[in-house]
Order: sequence, then C-alpha cells, then structure tokens
Amino acid sequence: MKLVSVIVPVYNVEDYIADTVQCVLDQTYPHFELILVDDGSPDRSVEICQQFDDPRIKIIRQENKGANAARNEGIRQSKGEYLAFLDSDDLWLPEKLEKHVEHLERSPKLGISYSRSAFIDEESNPLGIYQMPKLTNLTIGDLICRNPISNGSCPVIRKQVFEDIKFEDNLYGKSEMFYWDECLQGSQDLDCWFRIALQTNWKIEGIPENLTLYRVNSEGISAKLLKKQDSWEQVIEKTRSYAPKVVAQWENAARAYHLRYLARRAVTLRDGKMARQLVNEAIATHPTMFFEEPLRTGVTVGAAYTMSFLPQFLYKPLESIAMKLRGSNQHNQIVQSQQ
Repeated sequence: MKLVSVIVPVYNVEDYIADTVQCVLDQTYPHFELILVDDGSPDRSVEICQQFDDPRIKIIRQENKGANAARNEGIRQSKGEYLAFLDSDDLWLPEKLEKHVEHLERSPKLGISYSRSAFIDEESNPLGIYQMPKLTNLTIGDLICRNPISNGSCPVIRKQVFEDIKFEDNLYGKSEMFYWDECLQGSQDLDCWFRIALQTNWKIEGIPENLTLYRVNSEGISAKLLKKQDSWEQVIEKTRSYAPKVVAQWENAARAYHLRYLARRAVTLRDGKMARQLVNEAIATHPTMFFEEPLRTGVTVGAAYTMSFLPQFLYKPLESIAMKLRGSNQHNQIVQSQQ
C-alpha cells in the first residue's frame, strides 16, 4: 500500500481546521501521513491541531511565509509516493484518497489525478452546485483556458512529478529546492499545472466522482477577485518566458475564460457590480466565447445583469430556482458518469 503525504498549510483557520483534520482522519484509505504546516498562525489553529491524538499527524512550524512556502516545506519533509494538498478550510469526502490512489495505480503514466468538487458556504452548508471540469483527453488549451484541475484541494499527485519540476533558489538565506513558486503573488496552482503540462510528459486526468468540498468565503470578495486577475496575468507572463508560442496561441481566450470564471464567483457571492465588470471585460477580450460556449457564457451574462437590475425580492427566488436546476442537472451528470 503506497504512502500518501497529505499537506495542509495552517494559518488563521481556527473556525475550520478541526473539521479539515478530521476529514483526513476519516479517509477510507488509511496509509497516509498528515503534515500540518503552521505558517506562523497567530490564532488557536495549532492548539486545535495538537488536540488530535493520531500517530499519522506531524506538525511543522515555520515563520509566516505564505501558503505556498508551507506547501514547499511539506513536500521537503514528506515521505509519501503520492502527495495530496488540502486547504485548511476545505473538506474531503471519506473515499477521496482511496479513489485517487486507485486511479494513479491503474495508470503509471498518470501524474495528476483530480476530481469534481462541490461548493459549500462558510458554515459548511452545500450550495448545491459543483465544479464540473473536463476529465479526459486534456489539451494545453484546456489547461490554460479552463483549469480543469479546479482548485488546490482537488488533485492527488505523484511525488516524482514535483521532482521533475523542482528548481533551486535562495530566498531565505540558504539554498533550497522549490516546487511551488513563492515569488508569485497568487495563482501558484495555475503556474504549477502549466509547468507540469509544458515541461514534463506526465498525463493529467480526472475522475467523475465529487470528492472535494470547496469553501466559498465572501470576505473581501471584490478586492480578492481583482487581485486574483492580477496574479493570473503574472503567471501568464512567467509562462510566456519559457513557452511563448503556447501563450501567443491561447492568451486572449484564456484571459477571457478566466474573467468569466471570476464573474461567476462574483455572482455566487452576490457582487453584481463586480460580476458585470468582469463579464463585460471577458466578452470584449474574446467575443467568440459566445459561440464556443454559448450556454455558460449566456448564463453568466444573464446572472450578472439580472442581479444588478432586478430588485432583490424578485431576484432571490429566481436565483434559487436557477441554482436548484443547475445543481440537479450537475448531480445527474455526476451520477450518470459513474454508472
């Protein structure tokens, strides 16, 4: 049985970390180590972690350097053949690791196994909608334009994949190996997936089950969405430095689809003004997205404008109906794809 190293950065998550740790301990696949990296958290997060009595838990402490520095340190100290990353406010279903290990074991050339994800709110209530990425036959265009891996709590990855993209640097007064790029201001997940796809021969593939619960946090959403777009631009510039032809081919479409994704997030979090701004910019950047994906683009535009101009007492019931229909359709797709 292969060892899986589960790496969780811990910083200011005292409201969530107990549930996150417990969801790992509840996994049906028992052969894992849980590496909790305290990133200089000032709250009770680490104290809560210390209350768990399980020999598979290892707590590492470091000065506050950010989540990706915590992930890097977790990789350096990991012993597993497979690595799984879990954000400290997200959750896994119990069969998460078991399903991904089976997937990786069946396909020796597979480097990343990911799943579908369900959205939950700040109180862990399901929102009834899912991330429904493309799962197989991925192209570089799929990765750059739509990020099918979806979120950092979703994939399970062979450790050898990180060995193949590691680089040496001296950021903190000593030479170390790095895997996630700590110099980026955000979107390090995308940078990591791009480097794996463009610099290695590992396959990337998903499985149809919904196995990750991805938390939507509304705090400071407008500023965070704009910052996320800025960080995406930084990743594109980095990618251009080693894959200029790929970026030239896909840049406009990728920028538009990323803006559309952010517009959907703004809709989910009821920021109509931001949703309109983002979706308008997306269409101006790549107008043909209306023909490439008419339903998703049309729904995003409709939601952004309906939210903005319809009174809340009318918008809310419409939104509830639309969410239920969307969620039901997505759930049916998930069930059918597993049959």
